[in-house]
Amino acid sequence: MIKRIIVLCLALASSQFSFAEERPKIGLVLSGGGAKGAAHIGVLKVLEEKKIPIDYIVGTSIGAYVGGMYALGYSAAEIEAIMMNTDWSKGYSDTIPRESLSYRDKQTRDQFNIPINVGYSDDEVKTPAGLLRGQTMSLLLRSSTNLVHQFGDFDDLAIPYRAVATNLVTSEPVVLSSGSVVAAMQASASVPGALQPAVIDGKLLVDGGIANNMPVDVVKAMGADIVIAVDIGSPLVGKDELNSTVAVLNQLSTILTNASSERQKALLSDHDILIRPNIGELSTTDFTIMQIALPLGEIAAREQTDKLEQYSDDGNDYKQYLAHKKDKSRQWLADIDRPLLKIIYDNDSKVSNKLLAENLDLDVGEAVTVEELEAGLKKIYALDKFERVDAEFTDTEEGRVLTVTTKAKSWGPNYFQLGFSWEDDFSLDSAVSLDVAYTMTELTETGGEWRNELSLGYDKLLASEFYQPLARDQHYFSRARVEYELKDWSFFENNSRVFELRQTAYRTELGIGANYTQNGMVEIGILGEMGDLENDVWGLGKVDYTGYGGYFKFAYDDLNSINFPTSGNRFTFNVYLRKEGYELDGVGDSNDFSMQYEADWRGAVGVGNHAFVGIASLATVDKDGAFTVNVSELGGFLNLSGYHKNALYGSHKIFGAFVYQYDLGRDVLGMTEYPLYLGTSIEAGNVWNQKDSVSLDDLIYAGSLYLGIDTSVGPAAFGFGASDDGEKTIFLFLGKNW
Repeated sequence: MIKRIIVLCLALASSQFSFAEERPKIGLVLSGGGAKGAAHIGVLKVLEEKKIPIDYIVGTSIGAYVGGMYALGYSAAEIEAIMMNTDWSKGYSDTIPRESLSYRDKQTRDQFNIPINVGYSDDEVKTPAGLLRGQTMSLLLRSSTNLVHQFGDFDDLAIPYRAVATNLVTSEPVVLSSGSVVAAMQASASVPGALQPAVIDGKLLVDGGIANNMPVDVVKAMGADIVIAVDIGSPLVGKDELNSTVAVLNQLSTILTNASSERQKALLSDHDILIRPNIGELSTTDFTIMQIALPLGEIAAREQTDKLEQYSDDGNDYKQYLAHKKDKSRQWLADIDRPLLKIIYDNDSKVSNKLLAENLDLDVGEAVTVEELEAGLKKIYALDKFERVDAEFTDTEEGRVLTVTTKAKSWGPNYFQLGFSWEDDFSLDSAVSLDVAYTMTELTETGGEWRNELSLGYDKLLASEFYQPLARDQHYFSRARVEYELKDWSFFENNSRVFELRQTAYRTELGIGANYTQNGMVEIGILGEMGDLENDVWGLGKVDYTGYGGYFKFAYDDLNSINFPTSGNRFTFNVYLRKEGYELDGVGDSNDFSMQYEADWRGAVGVGNHAFVGIASLATVDKDGAFTVNVSELGGFLNLSGYHKNALYGSHKIFGAFVYQYDLGRDVLGMTEYPLYLGTSIEAGNVWNQKDSVSLDDLIYAGSLYLGIDTSVGPAAFGFGASDDGEKTIFLFLGKNW
């Protein structure tokens, strides 16, 4: 009896094994199509519902992403949850958030607000190979796939997988079959010109859609007997729509991808299945359409029900298939919780490994989470020295080995920087400023920088500064600066200019300091200044002056925006001790010590689409009422609105403001890329020349109402300001305003 049962079981097992062997191998091909790739998830949902096993999966561009996720063992529902809860629009920007920059880099960005990536070296001007570096997109992909390790062969995934990219040098398709799944996904989706090419095995790789947008031949070569191909390519547009450069370029791209797809469709047999969701008119770059594209994928798959159901399996084979997938995915999922054995730095830059390790902030011997790794990579990238920062895990018997790869900016190490601002109140001269700088970096082992600056327009300045970190960790530094400035002081009465005073100044500073935190610094040093003051109306000649002494500077800044902040604080406190001397036409006038104090604060708190900003500024010069060139200025947008820019000068200043900002763009207009603020302010302040004259009773009260937008080239605002003493102005500014 027992023998009969054993024989029967063996026979059943043999028949099941034989059936499994006889089942045709099914390969799934997912084409490229950007945001329309959500339709692939809809198709996967139907395949799972029909219990159709997928033995091989190949994808191009967004198809490589969805296919890679499915190959790792994620279900259609899990991929849907990940894709729909990821802000893919962030992948279109590699700009480091202001609050993540070091204090020095924050000040540099505020001054040189035009984001240009132009460098000079080897006797040529250099620019990046793409508008985007792909750093943010890489983080988004890594977050999706969890901390999966590198695979020796993509056949080891839960479903054997391939991604297709294009060799930029030869234009031939490149089939990626091993290594980093994240790198394969990104290489397959690197749109040429928009994203920098990926480098894998020495090849420059871009979007696979150019060479093979629907790689049927690849899945057949893997061993697929039956191919299910999903085509989400875009149709060609009509003549009437080809009315711009962008439209023509998009049409050319569509021609290339469609041509490759048509060649692949010719390889499909009568037994294969082509699924074409009705998504042709949807955008490839607007990821808000994913909710529309996904159900259209389901609809298209259900239209092929008769063909699909012949490959469905309700028996044990499908259960075994799912169990096999789960077992394979468990293998790499289990590795994620293993401790970190070692960190290797593949560092293609002059930044020290010590500084990289300090910012990565991961402990050997501890398990690493996605959030911890992402935070560490962001901090390294925020050093603003790199084109890309990547990380990959290799699993060994003892634990996980993390390799952090950094690539120095290819357009460095010497950079051009550009800043611009324009402010107008429709009553007097416009205040226009253009700043240009050329910065040479990595001049010393510890990261020395030499910057030469030129400012034209409202103020004219020529300056040179050498910044020298004193150790590789860059916590301590020395700084030497010399500058030449031409400045016109405009003096106003009733907000009308009455005369101008021209100042010529030569200055130098030599200091030593500490970056006590990522967001703050403290510095002490010595300074010297000489120059003259002149006004043609006076007819008294020039007033020559000198000043020398010491200074102390303290600063902290974690504002997320210098002009329209919604979080953070910025505080600066400066003290200057000078011996000042003034001489009129060779006649000694004064030679006294002065002590100058300056304190400025700006802080913001955001609540939903509302932000509340506080501003305070205090300044004083202790010189017993004697003349000094070291005065404070007041007037302009959010700096006593209603007055012309810098209309008030004085040795002593008090100013405070409360600002309310409503994000009208996001809350009402649906703007996601740039916020549009509706703001209003209440302000109070004044300046005095005599310390004894300072009185809160003399405060001037002002307010403003404005519309402002924060763009990639700086802020812009248009509004109306008025003060309680009758001054009014309509103001417009573009670019930096600080």
